[in-house]
Amino acid sequence: MEKEKIRARARALYTDFYVKEPMELMEFLASQMPQASRTKLKSLLSKRVVYVDNTITTQYNFPLKPGMKVQISREKGNKEFHNKLLKIIYEDAYLIVVEKMQGLLSVSTERQKERTACNILNEYLKRSGRRNRVYVVHRLDRDTSGIMMFAKDEQTQHTLRDNWKNIVYDRRYVAVVAGDMEKDAGTVTSWLTDRKLYVYSSPTDDGGQLAITHYQTIKRGNGFSLVELRLETGRKNQIRVHMQDLGHPVVGDGRYGLEDLNPLGRLALHAFKLCFYHPVTGEKMQFETPYPTDFKKIFAKKS
Repeated sequence: MEKEKIRARARALYTDFYVKEPMELMEFLASQMPQASRTKLKSLLSKRVVYVDNTITTQYNFPLKPGMKVQISREKGNKEFHNKLLKIIYEDAYLIVVEKMQGLLSVSTERQKERTACNILNEYLKRSGRRNRVYVVHRLDRDTSGIMMFAKDEQTQHTLRDNWKNIVYDRRYVAVVAGDMEKDAGTVTSWLTDRKLYVYSSPTDDGGQLAITHYQTIKRGNGFSLVELRLETGRKNQIRVHMQDLGHPVVGDGRYGLEDLNPLGRLALHAFKLCFYHPVTGEKMQFETPYPTDFKKIFAKKS
């Protein structure tokens, strides 16, 4: 009984529907909400309040399969949240999952007290009339874009931090790196030591933290490679350092790469996938964003 109450609280912000047979999203919404006009249903999609398996979906003809979960947000706060550096892609009573743009700090540091994802979300919750605030679970570098999550209470924060390896089962990034990758796939293992302004890598255990990164080369062209990376450990600057170790630094990385190699005007690193078991309900949560458009453009054929 208690477990059902917990699940109910987590779902309180959504109306849930479950797909039993293959059909397009608009057709499914019409079957579940026969009183709603087609214009109303299109409005729900355009306002980004329809989720398919926890991912915002705006495509009216998105193909649904049996077993998928469709949710419609009842929470006005998400619709009223507008910030060019941060998007809310999921929220319930315990969590907020966001997509952070490059250039925005996740949280403030002793040296940097500027505007952060953390205080933007705290202002949003305060405006919405809610008393809770967000609690930091993990971070993305300022110049890295992509998906990250925050807890909405201390207990959920502690659960996530203390059980991160068991809760998060898939975490992936995509990067544009310099040169043609020699291998289609591989693993980089080293020990990293943080000296505040720079992270040093050693191929042998020198007292640093063990770091493991798995990579897969997606595309090569125009002197660059598009690489998908899966983290087995989550150390500071891990991907950037490991790509430097391979001799293929991330494009736009002035610290671990080449300062003058910056055709995109940004660090070409994006956290595109985050999959975890909900820390309270135990449900599988899967979030994914497309590769950034400018990452793909760098491979377009030159005239």
